[in-house]
Amino acid sequence: MKSYFITATDTGVGKTTITAALAVSIKKSGIDVGIMKPVATGVLQKTGFRSSDVSVLHHATKVNDPENEVNPIFMPLPVSPYDASKILDLKFDKKIIFEQFAKLKNKHKMMLVEGIGGILTPLTRDYFVADLIKDLGLETIVVTRSTLGTLNHTMMTIKTCRDYKIPVKGILVNNYDENGGPAEKNAPTTIHEITGVPILGVIPFIRDYENLEEMVSCVEKNVDLKSLIS
Repeated sequence: MKSYFITATDTGVGKTTITAALAVSIKKSGIDVGIMKPVATGVLQKTGFRSSDVSVLHHATKVNDPENEVNPIFMPLPVSPYDASKILDLKFDKKIIFEQFAKLKNKHKMMLVEGIGGILTPLTRDYFVADLIKDLGLETIVVTRSTLGTLNHTMMTIKTCRDYKIPVKGILVNNYDENGGPAEKNAPTTIHEITGVPILGVIPFIRDYENLEEMVSCVEKNVDLKSLIS
């Protein structure tokens, strides 16, 4: 069964919530799903997991995997991993990511791996999220918005995937506002027409996007889950 890398057109698009909801939805079909956030930066949490994103993923999926496997690299500064490693004088050791991913992949039937920021977020000066996806050998799912400007960001993301020869399973359009303007309403159709990449789902705007139960319900209703597990 395939595993997927969840990337996005930018930061704050909803990767973590989408990844958590996808994992929960797929687990309901009886498939053992593991989750991973190879690299995380941000404010160090006072309790629980170091990263708030990892906390969301772990709480949603209730996996028993240790934090060092689910999130092998954490840098306590809300900047790119490259900047964090410079500012904090930390070494970025990508080998540990591959070691922990191999462990998780052997434990679970399917893996959902969430990236950090967009596809060209720098992990080091010359190693980007796209390089990580390529080295992990995963097919990717791209999460995008439906707001003005999404066409440019989405096309650039898809072009980068193609330049890196990263297979794209499809695109998830998040926070779709059916009452929005022409740019919002036409975004999913236009993105598909231009890229030729399948739209796996269009997830409507949810005011309380941290409401996991509501997000799972939306994913189950609006995302082509069968295509991910077939």
